[in-house]
Amino acid sequence: MTTPQKVDIAEKLAGFSERWAPRRIARVNDYDVKVAKIQGEFVWHTHEDTDELFLVVSGTVTIRLRDGDVVLGPGQMHVVPRGVEHCPAADEEAAILLFEPTGTTNTGSTGGDRTREAVDA
Repeated sequence: MTTPQKVDIAEKLAGFSERWAPRRIARVNDYDVKVAKIQGEFVWHTHEDTDELFLVVSGTVTIRLRDGDVVLGPGQMHVVPRGVEHCPAADEEAAILLFEPTGTTNTGSTGGDRTREAVDA
C-alpha cells in the first residue's frame, strides 16, 4: 500500500507561467487531470472521440460554442460533448482544470502551433 498523497492545485499552478500549456497533475484510470493557465482566445477545435470537462479554478472563462457561449467563474464547470466545436477564451488570465482521456491533444483535430503535449507538473 502506498502512502496517500494530496495534490495542491494552487501549488501546481504556481509552478509554471506558460499559457495554453496543460500540466498533468494526476491520473484516474485512463484519464488525465490537467491544469492550465489561459488568456486570450484559443483555437476553434473538436475532440471527435471524447467529451472534455472544463472546471474554472480562478478567473472567468468563456467556452465559445457555435450556438452560444458558456461563461464560467471559479468553481463552475462545463462539459463539451464529443464532436462539438469549441473555443476557450479568457480576457484576463484564468486557471482551469481539465479532465480527459490520456493522450487527448489540446487542439483536437485542428492541430497547429498551439498544440502541446501535457507534461507532468
